[in-house]
Amino acid sequence: MLNGKQKRYLKGLASTMTAVVQVGKSGVNDRVLFSLKEALVARELVKIKVLKNCLTDVSEVAEELANATGAQLVQIIGRNVLLYQPNQDKSAIILPK
Repeated sequence: MLNGKQKRYLKGLASTMTAVVQVGKSGVNDRVLFSLKEALVARELVKIKVLKNCLTDVSEVAEELANATGAQLVQIIGRNVLLYQPNQDKSAIILPK
């Protein structure tokens, strides 16, 4: 579980990031989950954009993505979701204590 200091640190890192994964009209499906899992392995911190044509609420999409991937939900701002999952082999992001 992330504490407040760690979440602030991750939010700061994500402020300049662009959304890597987009959730559209079809909602959360296998292709979205596959690309999100690949992005989490490569980057550890992933920004997801929930498009306006998505019929599911943004918070429901965020919870579903976090539960399906085992990642931790860092932040929801508008239609953007930020997820974090440390890489077990080699962690590129070192969190403050």
